[in-house]
Amino acid sequence: MDDEATTHYNAIIDEHSLGLEFLRQNFGDCSRPRVAWQIDPFGHSREQASLFAHMGYDGLFFGRVDFEDKFHRELTKSMEMVWQGSPSNLGPSSDLFSGVLYHGYNPPPGFCWDTLCSDDPIMDDKNMEDYNADLVTQKFLNYTKYQALAYATEHIMMTMGSDFNYQNAHMWFKNMDKLINLVNAQQKNGSKVNLLYSTPSCYLYQVNLANKTWPTKKDDFFPYAHLPHSYWTGFYTSRPNLKRYVRQTNNFLQVCKQLDALAMLEDSDNSSLNIQVLKEAMGVAQHHDAVSGTEKQAVANDYAKRLARGTLECQKVVNDAYKKLFPKQKEVPPDQMFCSLLNISMCQATENNKQFTMTVYNPIGRSVGHWIRLPVIGKSYVITDPNGKSVPSQVLPISNETKKIPERKGSLAENELVFWVMVPPLGFNTFFIKQSSGPSKTQKSVVRQLDNADIVIKNQHLSLMFDGNSGQLKSMKNLNSGASIPLQQTFQFYIGHPGNTTVFEYQASGAYVFRPLTSAPADFQPLLKKRTFHVQGQLVQEIRQWFSPWVSQVVRLYDQANYAELEWTVGPIPVSDGLGKEVITKYSTGLQTNGVFYTDANGREILKRTRNHRDTWKFKTSEPIAANYYPINSRVYIKDSNSQFTVMTDRSQGGTSLQDGNLEVMLHRRLLYDDNLGVGEALNETGADGKGLIARGKHFLFLDTVQNSGALHRDMGLRLYMAPSLSFTNSQMKQQEWSQKFYTAWSGLKTSLPDNVHMLTLEQWGGPTIKPSPTQPFLVRFEHIYEKGENSELSKPVKLMLKDIFVPFRIKTMVELTLGANLPLSDLKRLQWKTTDYTTDAQLIRHKVGVADNFTVILNPMEIRTFQVTLA
Repeated sequence: MDDEATTHYNAIIDEHSLGLEFLRQNFGDCSRPRVAWQIDPFGHSREQASLFAHMGYDGLFFGRVDFEDKFHRELTKSMEMVWQGSPSNLGPSSDLFSGVLYHGYNPPPGFCWDTLCSDDPIMDDKNMEDYNADLVTQKFLNYTKYQALAYATEHIMMTMGSDFNYQNAHMWFKNMDKLINLVNAQQKNGSKVNLLYSTPSCYLYQVNLANKTWPTKKDDFFPYAHLPHSYWTGFYTSRPNLKRYVRQTNNFLQVCKQLDALAMLEDSDNSSLNIQVLKEAMGVAQHHDAVSGTEKQAVANDYAKRLARGTLECQKVVNDAYKKLFPKQKEVPPDQMFCSLLNISMCQATENNKQFTMTVYNPIGRSVGHWIRLPVIGKSYVITDPNGKSVPSQVLPISNETKKIPERKGSLAENELVFWVMVPPLGFNTFFIKQSSGPSKTQKSVVRQLDNADIVIKNQHLSLMFDGNSGQLKSMKNLNSGASIPLQQTFQFYIGHPGNTTVFEYQASGAYVFRPLTSAPADFQPLLKKRTFHVQGQLVQEIRQWFSPWVSQVVRLYDQANYAELEWTVGPIPVSDGLGKEVITKYSTGLQTNGVFYTDANGREILKRTRNHRDTWKFKTSEPIAANYYPINSRVYIKDSNSQFTVMTDRSQGGTSLQDGNLEVMLHRRLLYDDNLGVGEALNETGADGKGLIARGKHFLFLDTVQNSGALHRDMGLRLYMAPSLSFTNSQMKQQEWSQKFYTAWSGLKTSLPDNVHMLTLEQWGGPTIKPSPTQPFLVRFEHIYEKGENSELSKPVKLMLKDIFVPFRIKTMVELTLGANLPLSDLKRLQWKTTDYTTDAQLIRHKVGVADNFTVILNPMEIRTFQVTLA
């Protein structure tokens, strides 16, 4: 049951595909679920509904919606609806019947019968002094009639169970058996209530037979509040390092699966078993109390440990794949080494060796340029590309803030080596790096402190101006389109409300809930210009800012880049004053935005957000900050009629626009009180040294015309979550010697995919629970990454001919599957629903992909198509 606010669509699809395949393998085709059961996630994403619809589900039920929304729906009998998962792009095929459960996922009050329950059992023997059967029966009938007022048909669902229930299943079923007999016996007295055991699928089928006309919904169910002061918007940011690690690990899982497929590794290599470890760890990490950051610290540690173990297993797969893809004849290449701490400038392979190779693999289906930053001990290096040509580079000193990070203990690196690489589609390039004492193309950086004059850093596309007195960002200009804005960027923090653990009206800010003590965030002391440095160089320019002893930032502008990179470092957040703190960064522009901003849904479609507004009911709130926070999975932007300012993130975070022209994004939280909603401990991450967790991450800023901005954020969104993967060897071979034995450049595709197409999945499709067929099938997914109207050219439908697209193999057959890959699409028959807008046509009708037309696939905007492929 994945979280819906902080998960990425790629990981959601993988997780459900893994689970659905497990059911199919172990219980057969008849075990295919028809109903999605998201009873506990803390708000619900429209993208999740769309994904479920394309997995073939007929309906979705969930337990948590905003208390005001629920009250309105009860009054209007709209607790059940047809949710339009992609109203502007995919249309009715993404519609999903969705229902709100009446009492969360709990039984009616007084009807809980388990070890942890305190309700009396049913006493139906009249000779017993505690006989209560008549009272219980009438109480249940009364509750049934009350619940029925909120629903449109004669069928209602009673959820009988809850967290940690059925430890004593006999007690539950004994009492439910009695209840069914007692309630149904009242039919002879005129009762119209018939009670029976059922399932969500059976219930949904009967509701469908009622042939009602249903209301529709086009927005999502964020944010969620269960009480006026209890907005569950803190978890959008909780445990920021875990959120980043999950996103980064998903990236490596895709690399692992792709290389396993392209190298056609066999089960004798144990590759499927190795990959399964990381698949399962990633699947568990999507849980609504995992990546959400709403677990105890010990559990968070366990999730991270599982991801680390899975990563080690997939590193073996990558190694094995390279041993098949590298050799030109029978030479065995050296083992690859991997560096997981490059974000804090630490890597044994590059620090401990004066000469080494670096292989860069690109998991995207078109060539990608990528900036490399390697921690090194030297000041001059010779870098040779796959063709033997010299690569320009720049050396920068590692900042003092980075050197102080506890996890860097033992690191030898004093500098970072920066250079640009191009990598072929679904392929690799190998580079040869050697410390030099003689001539090289390494450019040195000039570091100087600010004086009183404003500083401008610019490249061919962007210009950034910084105030000479404060060192803070002052303006941003696109040199191509002419778009220009005043832009101030600051850090602030909210004091977390301490609350009162016994009175919910005085809700504490905690792992789930964001509740600031005051409506105005606190400022840091004025930035001292003596702690702001300008690092000049030809490949990258930096402004290194110091806001406080626990908040710093590096603003980077790379050569030829159309974005500005802001690398923030926050922590350890001090709490010695007894106050929890929630740190934000705020971007202030001059754009006239009229209360509107935009966020992505799980990395896919964009949703319009309006401050202090809900589509479903007349909105009023006593928490004006937290109630306007929304999940940001990959991007948030504001725009006026001409210009658009976009912030791309490297993990899921919470954010909002509380004033026109402004954006704020929450980066890190450290709190001292439990919000009393299930974790059982405060969100107080103490980090490696026990002094407090340090979080580091990046924002990427774009400024352009509204017309140009869609292409910018779509391309960057893909490049961030499918970044190139680096690995190293300590080989002393020069490029010429290496190239005689091994390929230095290789691509798995004969032709690049179009700019609006992404190969979402490429993997050998088979698990450890069944024996693979003689010709192991592959699973491939292709997606159109643009929405309608985002770009005049790239939003158009696109045609692919797939027969000869791969280098290592040719496609023999293709069978289109549902998105969850557990059913041929031609066999899918979903329930149809009448709505106030139209009668849904939930079926997907597509032309059959076959050899006669070279396996031609047409992709429409936002469409994902899934195929099981056999090879010739």
